Amino acid sequence: MQNALYMDDSYLKEFEATVESVKDDKFVVLDKSAFYPSGGGQPHDTGVMVCNGEEYPVVYVGKFSGKISHEVSKPGLKPGDKVQGKIDWERRYKFMRMHTASHVLTSVFNKQDGVLITGNQIDLEKTRIDYNMVDFDREKMLDYINQANEIIKKNIEIKTYYLSKEEAMKIPGVVKLAGALPPDVKQLRIVEIPDVDLQADGGTHVKQLSEIGTIEFIKAENKGKERRRVYYTLK
Repeated sequence: MQNALYMDDSYLKEFEATVESVKDDKFVVLDKSAFYPSGGGQPHDTGVMVCNGEEYPVVYVGKFSGKISHEVSKPGLKPGDKVQGKIDWERRYKFMRMHTASHVLTSVFNKQDGVLITGNQIDLEKTRIDYNMVDFDREKMLDYINQANEIIKKNIEIKTYYLSKEEAMKIPGVVKLAGALPPDVKQLRIVEIPDVDLQADGGTHVKQLSEIGTIEFIKAENKGKERRRVYYTLK
């Protein structure tokens, strides 16, 4: 994603930018942004843009034609305006913890059962992941969550870096979403939890596994042939 500041620093809470364009008085494109756009199962950020002492609440962020578009709840911003973006950090940080937890959990499911993700949705209070597991085995799922929590206790540092698409696609398991194809780009962003998980990913993550807390199982559902849904929360 072009000029996406969160790709290199998930902890950036505030930033300065210039308005590039405004559509219908509410869809704002900046020359750079730390706001995460909805995608990959991770919800969009919210927050505000401040310009000349006026606050413009950011209520939705999406990605369109390679650019991040911010929907603000009132008119007034114009091309060329200098703005200060402020992320709703409490909301973002919960998503970061949930997202990194999903990588740890999926690595266990993948290594133990060879399964892939068929769908997922991160949320503030709970997250769901769908796996293409053959058997619906609740006890096995609980065991995998316990294994994930043991990994989290190791407090491993998460690494993010970039590889050429050609080089990245040589890595086994670099894509863990069933049926997914990498974007049509020359470089892929890699999120690595050393000795645990490595995959192409464009979302935001914590720096250390200890920041996740503890994964708590909520429930599991049988959603059809080879589709098992697991819900979890964090404490």
